[in-house]
Amino acid sequence: MKSALRVLVIDDESTVRSILRVNLESEGYEVGESNSGEAGLLKAAEFHPHLILLDLGLPDITGLEVLKRLRTWTTIPILILTVTDDEETKVKLLDAGADDYLTKPFGPAELKARVRVGLRHHGLNEATPIFESGSLHVDLSKRFVSIAGTAIKLTNTEFEVLSRLVRNQGKVVSHGQLMREIWGAAAVDETHYLRIYINQLRKKIEENPSSPTHILTEPGVGYRLALA
Repeated sequence: MKSALRVLVIDDESTVRSILRVNLESEGYEVGESNSGEAGLLKAAEFHPHLILLDLGLPDITGLEVLKRLRTWTTIPILILTVTDDEETKVKLLDAGADDYLTKPFGPAELKARVRVGLRHHGLNEATPIFESGSLHVDLSKRFVSIAGTAIKLTNTEFEVLSRLVRNQGKVVSHGQLMREIWGAAAVDETHYLRIYINQLRKKIEENPSSPTHILTEPGVGYRLALA
């Protein structure tokens, strides 16, 4: 029996959810369910899944919209369930942050294999919008930051920088990645912009900005958000 890795299924068809639950539970996974996009987003924040199976055709908002909103605060593997198999749709999904897709109908063996691969490539990270380290508290889903219980007001760009460090907490995020994701590929060499925003962030969240304990510099490489 596997350890209780959590898989969230977001699909409006109860029959599909039941089939997925049976197959996943037989492999030892703990399974959560949601039947709509908005409910799925809430469930993801509460259930802290290690992997999400997301249907494209949801009754309230599209699976693509759910995918994009999940990617604002989590990097866990997301596998798309779709009835379409055209190349344009696949490219759009992968560009939006999907890790893989399953074309309906699919068999139990393929389902289990793709889930195993997704989890193997991403380790045991779980989806949670909350990051806490010492006095620093960040809620990515609510775009809320506080220090020792006091709310900190960040600009949109400051938050975008901090959120990418949070999503990669404990890991070095390169200058190039931050520049490309926030300012675009054309600005990848304009790292002075990044230094300005890192300094501004440190002034707001560090007790001593000149000797930071949260946002650490990896000389010549990038920045890392320290874990308490």
